[in-house]
Amino acid sequence: MADIFSLAGSHVLVTGASSGLGKHFATRVAQAGATVTLAARREQALAASVKEIGEAGGKASAVLMDVSDSASVERALDEAEKQFGPVSVLINNAGVTETRPALEVDESGWDQVININLKGAWLAAQRTARRMVHHKMGGSIVNIASILGLRVAGGLAAYAVSKAGLIQMTKVLALEWARHGIRVNAIAPGYIETELNSAFFASPAGQALVKRIPQRRLGHPHELDGTLLLLASAASSFMTGSVIAVDGGHLVSGL
Repeated sequence: MADIFSLAGSHVLVTGASSGLGKHFATRVAQAGATVTLAARREQALAASVKEIGEAGGKASAVLMDVSDSASVERALDEAEKQFGPVSVLINNAGVTETRPALEVDESGWDQVININLKGAWLAAQRTARRMVHHKMGGSIVNIASILGLRVAGGLAAYAVSKAGLIQMTKVLALEWARHGIRVNAIAPGYIETELNSAFFASPAGQALVKRIPQRRLGHPHELDGTLLLLASAASSFMTGSVIAVDGGHLVSGL
């Protein structure tokens, strides 16, 4: 029986792929048979990730991309197409956060989060979708949202607003682009442990947060793999506009 989650023959572009979840996603789709383009702003980190994927038997390349700059997005897509042909799957992962009380968030901090998390996801999705339509090929866009787009926490105003916007954007684009054979879905991860947040979750404040998760633990990057491969592959061919939470039950925890 064929593997319905296979990405063989797909060209997957992952934004924010130089580290963290983006790097993990790029590695995982390569293992599933995809040809992968890793996109981010850090050239050396991208090169190291591409080398690791290649040494493991995958096929990958890197492009520099600032998702908040439309010209940069277009240049990166041009390079990706030149290397591997049109992109058939976009994993919209690039994102930043700022932890500060709402009364203390300044304009530049707000703009940075919104420009990357929301405007950047919009630009990457729109520019990629235009090319999918041009090539008459359809495709899949997977937006990496957050449970904070569905629920709130203190000190993360700009981040929560950006992810709520991304979830609504997912549904709007799914509606408009279904006629072109382009599916748009989102993953809303809960708290996933990475090298970027491990120190916080080892602290008393971090441990207190973990105790509020029904499963009483953090998630691990590999626990997003099933949902990622579902939405990226033909296994979800009749799914669009869906938002799947992977959060250890956090969204259903009691008040």
